[in-house]
Amino acid sequence: MNLTDSHAHLTDGRFREDYAQVLERARAAGVTTIINVGYDLASSAAACELAAKTEGLYAAVGIHPHEASCYTEETARRLRELATHPKVVALGEIGLDYYYNHSPRHVQQDVFRKQLRLARELCLPVIIHDRDAHGDIYRILCAEKAQEIGGVMHCFSGDTNFAVNCLQLGFYLSLAGPVTFKNAGELPAVARMVPPERLLIETDAPYLAPVPYRGKRNEPAFVRLVAEKIAALRGMEPGEVAELTSRNARAVFSLDKTV
Repeated sequence: MNLTDSHAHLTDGRFREDYAQVLERARAAGVTTIINVGYDLASSAAACELAAKTEGLYAAVGIHPHEASCYTEETARRLRELATHPKVVALGEIGLDYYYNHSPRHVQQDVFRKQLRLARELCLPVIIHDRDAHGDIYRILCAEKAQEIGGVMHCFSGDTNFAVNCLQLGFYLSLAGPVTFKNAGELPAVARMVPPERLLIETDAPYLAPVPYRGKRNEPAFVRLVAEKIAALRGMEPGEVAELTSRNARAVFSLDKTV
């Protein structure tokens, strides 16, 4: 299979001891491409460093809503600098998180808007974190004309109605381990209705490992299990899902144009 993990956090400390082996297992599972996503300045810089020396590994840089309270003019300057790295393919992950509320909601919204504007300025797609904030995410994306830059609804967690709204903005929907859970909610229905040209898969490693590894550390090799589940839901072969989602990742992240 030719698999793409469109969202992983390989800079997480849980990969420190066996990072090389994690990459080897990913390749053995058929994973040829990984988007390594930052969530603060340190992880974004580290993602760039890893991408620079690893074939098939790309970086995204951004400030997660949990870290929004720490966003300053210096943060913005450094983020802009990191975003010019030749293997940075997106700004992310950015967005809103109303589940934990580690940063006040109005601060999250302000930082989200600022990063959307930076993405527009730099002509980069965005990777959106959305937890319990569907309404405000959609409102801000519309207000900031995010359809003009495009991007990915990472680890999509909404219902089919919200999926339609996101698709109408031109966004891709990325499904992760939760689609394999017994309590997957509307995710199986979303997996069936997403147009094939807008579907992505991911792990969000080290989080949200798919069944049968639920509760354990996730890693890019497990994206194969997400592909297999979606294939079963859509009446396709896993290899077909792998190919079309890899093709979609190349399109949204302009991977064919990247060093």
